[in-house]
Amino acid sequence: MKRALFARLSMTLASLAVGVLMTTLAATSVSAQQYPASPIRIVVGFGAGSTADTLARLLSRHMETKLGQPVIVENRPGNSSMLAAETVARAPKDGYTFFMATVANTLNPAQTGSGFDLAKEMAPVALLGVVPNVLVAHPSIPAKNVKDLIVIAKSKPDTLTFGTSGAGTASHLAAELFNAKAGTKIVAVHYQGGANQGVPDLLSGRITLMFNVAAALAPHAAAGKVVPLAVGQPKRASIMPNVPTMDEAGMPGFDVGIWIGLLAPAGTPAEIVDKVSAVANEGLKTEAVMTAMRTQGIDPIGGTPKEFEAFIRADIKKWDSILETTGLKKK
Repeated sequence: MKRALFARLSMTLASLAVGVLMTTLAATSVSAQQYPASPIRIVVGFGAGSTADTLARLLSRHMETKLGQPVIVENRPGNSSMLAAETVARAPKDGYTFFMATVANTLNPAQTGSGFDLAKEMAPVALLGVVPNVLVAHPSIPAKNVKDLIVIAKSKPDTLTFGTSGAGTASHLAAELFNAKAGTKIVAVHYQGGANQGVPDLLSGRITLMFNVAAALAPHAAAGKVVPLAVGQPKRASIMPNVPTMDEAGMPGFDVGIWIGLLAPAGTPAEIVDKVSAVANEGLKTEAVMTAMRTQGIDPIGGTPKEFEAFIRADIKKWDSILETTGLKKK
């Protein structure tokens, strides 16, 4: 009798468990179908007018049209965008909070050893675009290409200068990676307010070289005020299509491009992630968004959440390798 009672109790509990699971799945499915039912928030880890902010606002307008709800862009600068990343990682997993991530969110943890894993702490939604870094020289440096620059730099060690957007940033690591690969000793000059603060010094000749986003340098290159030497990523920049990549310039394996992508808190329902990913990818293919992005020097990419997750993991490994190569990795 005890065995029979135990068997009936076990079957009852199993039935209840199945019922709870089915109810939860049904609720999730209904929630995803009704989504969104209220305004959506995209958190950006940089200030208004930044490249990430610009892309967030472009995307928000398309999302509003397609999803039928307001999409609010919230700027939360601090700690190289990590403050915003950690805030969103702790947000409710309901599909109403997203994060506009950049290369800073893979580079910073790799550099500091913080243990923050972007692909683990968050649910990748879509890789939106890349912002090419371009190496330029002041016209006083008689270099027409990267090979010329290396010869000149080796003949004048510790004389030429690289302007960067601050110690440990992508532009700084690009400069140190160049030194490591070329065997040169070009001195880094850090501008804590961003590389754009160093542009006037570059134009005046106070500094001689700079890795910076293509959009900031293209007008000066067109005016002959700087000499573009190479793009620091595997593909040419659409805003400067005649400038060769580092690979083409004779320095293979050089990739310091800046990327921007959309993520949600880890645990956000897959149906919602897929829905927002589809809307974002659709937006990247519209003429208005494509034109605006390319005007800002952002090359559209797109892709699935799985593809973006793989990209993030590869990017973490890449920066870890660069830090090792440049001797800047913390022991």
